[in-house]
Amino acid sequence: MHTVPHIGLETESVIIFTLLAIAGLIIDLYAHRADKPISLKAATFWSLFWVAVGVTFGIFLNFHFSSEVASLYFAGYAFEMALSVDNLFAIMAVFAWFGIKSGFTHRVLYWGVLGAVVFRLIFVLVGTSLFALGPYVEFVFSFMVALSAILMIKKKESDETSDFSGHPAYKFVRFFMPIYPKLVGHNFFLSKHHVEEELKKEENKNVELKRKGALFCTPLFLCLAIVETSDVMFAFDSVPAVIAVSQDPFIVYSCMIMAIMGLRSMYFILDALRNALVYLEKAVIFLLFFVAFKLAAAASLHLFGFGLEISVYTSLIVIAISLGTGVVASLLFGKKAKKEA
Repeated sequence: MHTVPHIGLETESVIIFTLLAIAGLIIDLYAHRADKPISLKAATFWSLFWVAVGVTFGIFLNFHFSSEVASLYFAGYAFEMALSVDNLFAIMAVFAWFGIKSGFTHRVLYWGVLGAVVFRLIFVLVGTSLFALGPYVEFVFSFMVALSAILMIKKKESDETSDFSGHPAYKFVRFFMPIYPKLVGHNFFLSKHHVEEELKKEENKNVELKRKGALFCTPLFLCLAIVETSDVMFAFDSVPAVIAVSQDPFIVYSCMIMAIMGLRSMYFILDALRNALVYLEKAVIFLLFFVAFKLAAAASLHLFGFGLEISVYTSLIVIAISLGTGVVASLLFGKKAKKEA
């Protein structure tokens, strides 16, 4: 039976990963400290920057450990990137409903990514621990991944317009805090004095406050609350799928974080291409079913003696071909498919 590489928390790898992640976040935060819309050219540059950071760490794993460890990392990296792209389309709907201007979306996404760093760590630790319990858990994970694919198909077939006023995070924040109903720069919160100053302005003479308090939250914070809680749900899709590729917690977590941190810049590229990438989601759905089959086949082999153990390299090839086909088909035929839909 093929043994899946397990590198654990090797000190040098952890240090390099941490330094790369922190340095990248600081550079990105400094570069986008102003509340200005990010151009497509700038977004492309920063997306390539983050891809370079992710690939650099993968190359390090290749030389420091083995090509198989690097293959696990790159397979998980590509898979997480593809799943996160679909999640970004959902976040676009949140921004549109709240009327968030493009100059402020990066601020929300930045804090959203920091939340994802924490949530993914919790889910990865729990998920890999459960996976280690045995083949029966692999069947459970297989079902979860297949269910995610089915839900993506159903979501695709539904054309309902989202109304986030009924979202649990929206209701939770409104229950505990008074709301100032208009955006005020990039502020998540406003003091009572700040609100009073805003209400004196001519353009705000019709603004009515339903509740009073010492601290008010703005629609930008409501938007962030929905994005953060949505990311918890996104983790239910991505973590089991990436764990199916590798059960090593450090490989899983590092590839997911490297993929996630480049999504803020990629958001602006996807916003421009959202009507063209119609086949990418189909590729992701196919991959989810592939991973579900991979898990079920491996579990069957371990438990009953018949089944299939799909290698790391085969998984990487399937992921690369599927995503590549989805992107190329979208760019070539996406506009035509959108018109016919």
